[in-house]
Amino acid sequence: MSAQMDELIAQFENFRSKVRQAEARFAGVGDMQERVARLESTATSPDGTVTVVAGAGGTVTDLRLTAGATRVEPGQLAATIMATIRRAVAGAVQQQAGIVDDAFGDSFGVDVSAQVREAQTEAFGTVAPEPASDPQPRQPSRPVRRPAADDDDDFGQGPILRRS
Repeated sequence: MSAQMDELIAQFENFRSKVRQAEARFAGVGDMQERVARLESTATSPDGTVTVVAGAGGTVTDLRLTAGATRVEPGQLAATIMATIRRAVAGAVQQQAGIVDDAFGDSFGVDVSAQVREAQTEAFGTVAPEPASDPQPRQPSRPVRRPAADDDDDFGQGPILRRS
């Protein structure tokens, strides 16, 4: 009976240790939220006429055009603005994923950053740069496929990130 009691005590101590680890992990949630709220990603177009700043969740917080932007054909300016927005938002989302990975990645065995880069590659048809890399001019991206009308009713419980 003593061996069983020792085993139960050991299991209980192991459980308490895991609870303390989880509490310590989740104590950092407030810090993680602050880091996410402060994150900022800035992208400038290759010609320097457009600068976009994006924050948490990919929200565009600033758009700046130089005087040279007024000399660009409207269609080209619109394309430049959209491409620069995509780069700034992608950078912000990658930063946010990195913050989540720092806080929880090891605990749950999930690499959110890799999943975000994969989703961006699939969505934009380009290889997304690592978050720490210097911004490089991107090749024009292909249009994002819009769901067909019958895709609206897909409320399945499958993963939201599709794999090829």
